[in-house]
Amino acid sequence: MSSRRVTIAIPIHNEEEVIPALLQRVGAVLDATPGGPHELLLVDDGSRDRSLALLEEAARKDPRIAVVVLSRNFGHQAALTAAFDHARGDVMLLMDGDLQDPPEALPALLARLDEGYDVVYVRRTRRKEPIWLRASYHVAYRIIASLSKIALPADAGDFAVLSRRAIEAVRDLPERQRYLRGLRSWVGFRQTGLEVERAARAAGVSKYSLRRLIGLALDGAFAFSTAPLRFIGVAGGITLLGSIAFSLFAIYAKLVLGRSPQGFTALTVLGTLVGGMILLSLWIIGEYVGRIYEEVKRRPVYLVDRIVGRANDGTG
Repeated sequence: MSSRRVTIAIPIHNEEEVIPALLQRVGAVLDATPGGPHELLLVDDGSRDRSLALLEEAARKDPRIAVVVLSRNFGHQAALTAAFDHARGDVMLLMDGDLQDPPEALPALLARLDEGYDVVYVRRTRRKEPIWLRASYHVAYRIIASLSKIALPADAGDFAVLSRRAIEAVRDLPERQRYLRGLRSWVGFRQTGLEVERAARAAGVSKYSLRRLIGLALDGAFAFSTAPLRFIGVAGGITLLGSIAFSLFAIYAKLVLGRSPQGFTALTVLGTLVGGMILLSLWIIGEYVGRIYEEVKRRPVYLVDRIVGRANDGTG
C-alpha cells in the first residue's frame, strides 16, 4: 500500500476552539501514514465563528489541506455528502471535527480494510456524554435497526473508513434525505466493525441540538423502513376488533342480562383512543409525504461557495 492515498474528511460547524488541536493531531496521523499524497478535506458548513478563517490559514500553509466552503449551513449529513463528492483519495476516513472520533484510529482501520473489506465502521464504546444522552443513543440505534429492512450495526455512527468503490457507490445514491450511516450499509460490499473508545469533546459544546438528533433518528427510521405504515394498519385492526368486541358485549348485555353498559366513560375512553390513533397515523403518513415532497423538488443537497486549497468548483 505504499502508493495509497488517504483522504481524511471532516465536517466543521463553529468549531474554532477545537480546530488547532484537530489540525495538529490529524496532521501527525497523515505524516505517519505510508503512501500518499494524502489530503485533509474539511467541509465548512456555514460556520459563523472564526472556524473558516482558521481553516483557510491552514490551507495556505499546508498543501495537503483543502477546504470546501458551503454557501450556508446545510446540516451535518449534507456536509458529509459534500465530503463524499470531493474526496480524492483511494480510501476515505470520515470523522467528526470535535475529536470525539480519534484520528489515531486510522492505522487500525486501514489494517482491517487491507483484509479485504470495503467499509470498516467504528462501534463507539465508553461514550463520555451525559447518561441521558448515552441512553438515548442506545435506544435510538436499536429502534432504527429493528425497523430497518437492512442490517444496520448498533452503536456505529459516521466514523468509518471506506474504499474508493464504496465511496462512489454511496455518492451515486440519488436521495436528498441523507442518512449516511444507513446508506453506507445499504450499498453492501464487505463490511466489518471495529470497537473504538469514544473520547470526550476536546473543547466547546456540541452543535447538534436535541431537535437535530431527533430529526436524524427519524430520518433513519423512515428512510429504511415502511414498518411505521404497517403499524397504522395493525393499530387500526386492533381498534376495530376492540370495537367489535365491545359491540357484541353491549348486545349480549341488552338481550341476556337485561341491561345496557354504562356508556359515558366507555365513549370518552374510546373517543380519546380513536382520536389519538388518528392523529398518530396522520403524523406517520405526514413524515413519509414530507420526505416525498423534499425528494420530488430535486434541489441539491448543498451548494458550494468556494474551495480553498485546490482548483475545483461545483455544486452537490
